Amino acid sequence: MRCIVRSFVFAMSCRMTLTFLGTGTSQGVPVIGCRCPVCRSSDPRDARLRTSAMVECDGRRFIIDAGPDFRQQMLREDVSHVTAILLTHKHKDHTGGIDDVRALNFVDYPTIHPVHIYASPDTAACVRKDYDYAFSEERYRGVPYIELHEIDVSRPFTVDGVEIVPVSGTHSVFEVTGYRIGKLAYLTDFKHIDESEERKLAGLDILVVNALRFTPHDSHFSVGDALELIGRVKPRMAYLTHMSHDVGLHEQAQRRLPDGVMFAYDGLKVEI
Repeated sequence: MRCIVRSFVFAMSCRMTLTFLGTGTSQGVPVIGCRCPVCRSSDPRDARLRTSAMVECDGRRFIIDAGPDFRQQMLREDVSHVTAILLTHKHKDHTGGIDDVRALNFVDYPTIHPVHIYASPDTAACVRKDYDYAFSEERYRGVPYIELHEIDVSRPFTVDGVEIVPVSGTHSVFEVTGYRIGKLAYLTDFKHIDESEERKLAGLDILVVNALRFTPHDSHFSVGDALELIGRVKPRMAYLTHMSHDVGLHEQAQRRLPDGVMFAYDGLKVEI
């Protein structure tokens, strides 16, 4: 508990901004070839890139997940430098854009800025396998410069003076890692969370949690599952992310949520 209290002190002295870079599921919205009302909607809140977020504080910039839409998200938010990328798990909708960090490596060429990526041992092993050319001893020019850090998900870690608390859960049959930074916690692709991990979410101002659709799913929280967690944790405000087109039109779906809970959308910024 002591480590979480230290995070609270940092957060209170630093105003954070949370930006939802993407709020869609693995296929994004619209889904290729789909003709449903959501995929054909003209409401920009119904267009969802793959799930990712950015947390900014005192010039530090943390990106949570780098999926296939990473390049588009960085361009949209005019990002040229990042402090670190925090990965939640190994699925490609969360890691498929890592090659594009090389643009961040060379923005001040000839100075090269390695991109620091933090991940659980299992996720780090997947990054090394999928992007083996970035870790070879003889690298050709233009490959990503990555500093990959394996984290112990049972302990907080510090990046550039900011303490980050991993929050573990399960996604189908394997572990997924959420992150708490001060009074903000971000969980995606959770299906189950143990009580001991849930205690790490006490005293939050903002909780972000995945909610794939209203009906149950075997490897993701449904909206009902997410609302049950929110009811137990009692954050000041909660945002739902990682939504499929099955959630329905944003304008209509939002009416089904209780006060203090909101479906996030791409580009939404929240001051903390």
